[in-house]
Amino acid sequence: MLTVDNINLHYGAAQALRGVSITAPMGKITCVLGRNGVGKTSLLRAVTGQHATSAGKVTFNDTIMNGMAPYNRARLGVGFVPQGREVFPLLTVKENLESGFAPVARKDRFVPEEIFALFPILKSMLGRRGGDLSGGQQQQLAIGRALVTRPKILVLDEPTEGIQPSIIKDIGRAIQYLRDSTGMAILLVEQYLDFCRELADHVYIMDRGEIVHEGPAETLDTPEARRHLTV
Repeated sequence: MLTVDNINLHYGAAQALRGVSITAPMGKITCVLGRNGVGKTSLLRAVTGQHATSAGKVTFNDTIMNGMAPYNRARLGVGFVPQGREVFPLLTVKENLESGFAPVARKDRFVPEEIFALFPILKSMLGRRGGDLSGGQQQQLAIGRALVTRPKILVLDEPTEGIQPSIIKDIGRAIQYLRDSTGMAILLVEQYLDFCRELADHVYIMDRGEIVHEGPAETLDTPEARRHLTV
């Protein structure tokens, strides 16, 4: 289980997170929603080690990760799919996938066939450069690259952003499959309400750097939840 306990995060004098606490259990999809600029990406930066917290504690499977470098969190089992995909544009699809070998043991330095079963388009494009793929194909590549690291928790930052509906459905099916077949924890930051409603086991809503709502996915239809999500 991932546990974020009462964390604060600052960018200089500006406070982005205020006493944020969430849990992401194994075998469950946990979704964090909220409008632009409320602190969702800052939360993921705290989880993945890209930005230090100024208070509180981040724990994964009883290991306190405060102060741990991102690459050591990857070795611990934290797989990250960043907002905007961030594939290597001049590397081939095969090379992008192989860049996920860094945190894994030598015996595991191969691309699991399961990734090509989830995203068949990647197998047919192994020789193409990452920058030549469509946005949706790049998103599938970014998820595949994270899965190469053999994560125990998969952290995704707005995977539906700028993606055509057919690929959104493919990504949704892949996330459900990973939860059900591997038992990994999935922490998903999203703005697409229907996507979270269909996938999530538990949801959190953020506003102004704080958690303002928590509950099962069906609570997204309550007036309180909608009030925090409408512009």
